Amino acid sequence: MNNIKNIGIGLLLMAGLAFTSCSKDFLDEDLTNRYSTAYFDTPEGLEALTIALYGNIRWHFGFEWSYGNTLYGTDEFTNANDLTNEMWNTYDNRLGPLGATQATGAANGNATPPQALWDQMYYGIASANTIIAKAEKVIPDLKIRNRCLAHAYFLRGYNYYRLTAQYGGVLLQTTPVETVVRSFTRSTEEQCWEQVISDFRNAYNLFDGETFTYGKGITWTKATAAHFLAKALLFRASERNDAWNSSYKEKDLKDAIDACTYAISARGALTPNYSDLYANWTGIDCPNEQLNEILMAAGHNGDEKTKGRYGNRTYNYFAPQFSNFSGGWVRRGVWIGSMDFQRCRPTEYSYAVFNHINDARMWKTFKTVYGANTVVNNTVGVKLGDPAIVMILNSKNDNTYNGYKFGSTSQAPNWKDDAGRLPEWAVGSRQTPTAGSLTSKVGQFVPNSLVLYQNGNYVAPTFGSQAICNFFAGINKTECGTRTAERGDSHRDVIMARLGETYLLRAECYVRQGDYGNAMKDINVVRARAQWKNGENRSFYSDGSQAFKTNSLNTGTNATNYINSNLDMTTYYLSNPGLAVTTAASNLQLTTFPANLPVEDEEVLTKVGAASDYQRALHFILNERTRELLGEFQRWETLSRTGTLISRAKAFNPQAVAGIKVNKHELRPIPQTFIDVLQNPDGSNLSAAQKAEWQNPGYK
Repeated sequence: MNNIKNIGIGLLLMAGLAFTSCSKDFLDEDLTNRYSTAYFDTPEGLEALTIALYGNIRWHFGFEWSYGNTLYGTDEFTNANDLTNEMWNTYDNRLGPLGATQATGAANGNATPPQALWDQMYYGIASANTIIAKAEKVIPDLKIRNRCLAHAYFLRGYNYYRLTAQYGGVLLQTTPVETVVRSFTRSTEEQCWEQVISDFRNAYNLFDGETFTYGKGITWTKATAAHFLAKALLFRASERNDAWNSSYKEKDLKDAIDACTYAISARGALTPNYSDLYANWTGIDCPNEQLNEILMAAGHNGDEKTKGRYGNRTYNYFAPQFSNFSGGWVRRGVWIGSMDFQRCRPTEYSYAVFNHINDARMWKTFKTVYGANTVVNNTVGVKLGDPAIVMILNSKNDNTYNGYKFGSTSQAPNWKDDAGRLPEWAVGSRQTPTAGSLTSKVGQFVPNSLVLYQNGNYVAPTFGSQAICNFFAGINKTECGTRTAERGDSHRDVIMARLGETYLLRAECYVRQGDYGNAMKDINVVRARAQWKNGENRSFYSDGSQAFKTNSLNTGTNATNYINSNLDMTTYYLSNPGLAVTTAASNLQLTTFPANLPVEDEEVLTKVGAASDYQRALHFILNERTRELLGEFQRWETLSRTGTLISRAKAFNPQAVAGIKVNKHELRPIPQTFIDVLQNPDGSNLSAAQKAEWQNPGYK
């Protein structure tokens, strides 16, 4: 059993050692816990509170906010037909300080409010402040004291990082609040980054290398602090802060490179197979959750006593609405690792930015085949376990599928062209779960099929049965076959930082120094892992659904449904028609940088108008971050940091074009729920003008 997950989260929730997250506003927190706060004046109490800090990060993945303020409104994802968090993607007037409710036009009551991140981060900060204030007096053992301080500085730095990345300048509260206080001064963004960097430096200096663990699981270490110190330094040196950061840039970039170098050297090489990070997840606390590449993760397990208020709900948000458009051929259930809530629909950019032939990450990330787990119509020849949904991710210059009809049986029952031919996605002999060889042999009817391009046009969004397309290829990084109810919590960890990103952070620092040679070396390390290895079956697919093999529900019809639904295959050869079946290694190595980049990158650079060497290199790294980190809950902050949010959202997210505005949407609105309870030092309420000074530009 994973002790860090059980002890840490259990103390947080059952013993009441951290501040509750049920208060309406963090300013009103009165510290009413099961244990007296005097318990924090003992070494045992303060170390228990330290362990409980791990619970605070689980909030990020507990509900709709996991994607709303991290992925929506960017170049990578747009909303599908479900409109729960539509305003975070479209930047319309519902994205404001008050938030959207059903009364003000939200689709339902689950829309992410602007205060969600704000309030939760301050709960964690309050706990960290208590540890930092008391540790020297309360804990006599130097090693334990430093361990507690390292964790407290790290979480405070991380929480202020998230706040500053989203809101800009925020309230810096670095000492415990003993009574209710309502008079504060908003710190500048410069002051906030100074605080974040200071906290991460303190954590880095206090962590005892990579040796400490509270149990079997992933814990914060010196390398974790180094990674986030590098991110904070790079953020301060980036375009969003150009109005004031000139005196910091040179040293920040050097220090960020040094921090990245420590993390890389301390943790070793990247995990050789990209699938091991996400796709080959086999169950709770499996070895793939302990990989050296993983620097930070939100821990989860199957112990209901430690579940707490926020479980892992991320498996809901990346799949298309397969149970709806499949015409009944694919029913959803615990045997399929995701729910089809159709929140995050990849943009055309997210498909096109990959090399469809040579980049294994594409086919180890996108789920393109679902098997028939229900027979709807025996007359069409489809049997249980046959492909029922086939998504062909072809390229813009592919003309193989011109003239054919695609869609679902309810929309287009006859897919023959004018000459009476079946399209080449109507595959040959029945497939088996181990075949992994879906090719373009003609002969088998498939009830649902999608193609990205016909006649050079991006036609994928036209296949939805609703107003906005609900038929798309989702990604598999959160799939989980350990759920014990169809809508139950996932039990897998959520990776929050790993070395694949660390290499790209260091490469970006080198680019900002004009050192394109060293930048290319780091980029090529990441791309070397992305290449097909000799002997790999390019049609094989896996995801976290396979954890169902050890799920106690895997009996009877559930077991049959698992076998029939998850066929372990992709549409690699259908998507690259004419390519001979091969198991040879591929090559993604750059030989020049930033000149003569791959064609998929050149098309993006042209679209965003990147002309100078620096702009070409920066946008290439943003492309590489998509290929490496797609869906890993940080795209919005990356684009905001680099000053590319507006240009790339307008270039690649059609739903965001009309609403997104310069000098407004690079920051989030300060929650009105916070501003409205502020007071002047004399106890009087803020005037309208004073409230306006607290708000970010453009929001009312």
